[in-house]
Amino acid sequence: MIEIKEVVSYKDKKEFVDFQFDLYKGNEFWIPPMKKDEIKQLSPLTNPAFDFCDAKFWTAWKDGKCVGRIGAVINKDYNKKTGKEMGRFTRFEVIDNKDVTFKLFEAVENWIKQQGMVGIHGPLGFTNLDNQGLLIEGFNYLPSIASVMHYPYMQKLIENLGYVKENDWVEYRLNIDEIPDKAIRLVEIIKNRNNLEVIHFKKKSEMKLYLKDIFHVLNRAFDELPYVAPFSDKLIESATKKYLDVLQPKYITIIKKEGEIVAFIIGLPSLSKAMQKANGKLFPFGFIHIIKALKNPEVMDLLLTGVDPHYQKMGLPAILISELQQSMINNGVKYVETTGMFETNLKGATTWKNYDHIQHKRRRCFVKEFPL
Repeated sequence: MIEIKEVVSYKDKKEFVDFQFDLYKGNEFWIPPMKKDEIKQLSPLTNPAFDFCDAKFWTAWKDGKCVGRIGAVINKDYNKKTGKEMGRFTRFEVIDNKDVTFKLFEAVENWIKQQGMVGIHGPLGFTNLDNQGLLIEGFNYLPSIASVMHYPYMQKLIENLGYVKENDWVEYRLNIDEIPDKAIRLVEIIKNRNNLEVIHFKKKSEMKLYLKDIFHVLNRAFDELPYVAPFSDKLIESATKKYLDVLQPKYITIIKKEGEIVAFIIGLPSLSKAMQKANGKLFPFGFIHIIKALKNPEVMDLLLTGVDPHYQKMGLPAILISELQQSMINNGVKYVETTGMFETNLKGATTWKNYDHIQHKRRRCFVKEFPL
């Protein structure tokens, strides 16, 4: 018999988070999150996204053992933006069992229908800073901390319930080589022609002054993308606090025009192997692995890039990539892992084709409309 249990107490939340550690134990391509951070995400007291989201979470139990988990999120700001009342399923993890999967989705769909939604899509989080998509290609590559890992059987379990593809993200791995002189000259021409100021950072105190403005550019840059709603000031403050300790100033570049930030790029030394060693805990030794990983990276994760829509035809991405690339070369970085990019983003795909690269991962967002 399968029992579905709503996550309410702290113990419930801990069991919800711990399940993924059991499911992926021994998998060399899974990156454990920090348990405390994951638990905080489940509570309105510690997750500012609850200001504009409703959410519930469930675990599945069989023979006294947790065998699956799932969450439901309604992002009211996003629904207001699109004019369509959609729910999201999130944090879906399960053993290879169609009955358990059915029961978990039954709980999610019933609750979302009760809230008056017309359909459901996912996996999606509270915001686009949360994990998005189900991995359907690239199971034998170590993901960045901004990506996901799932077992291949999960796709079929979801599709068996009537879910179909809504959107795919693709990810790339790039080899970092010397920048051709031609590319350097092109970047200089773009900068001079458009009177652009490129700013690099040496200290976190300098970088910190710009973080809120970077998020405001992000809001404008991502406004038309699926699943994205503007970040509130409260959410921006929470995100900057969360990432400030690990962000490295020398891998962040911003572009200004007439005193205003119009574009940015943020790279982060890969923490994937360090997070595996930490295994969900900063203490007593987890933070040591992370500090070591930040010092002499061989792999860089490309966390975020944003260009103000009013300046997208200026060639700013070429400047951003070139500037970050030079910083990576100077510090011995050999590879870059990109974050997910919608497969329909042909401009972005063209940018990566200028590098020795592979497109090695694919994530999918599924959708299901409820019958009237």
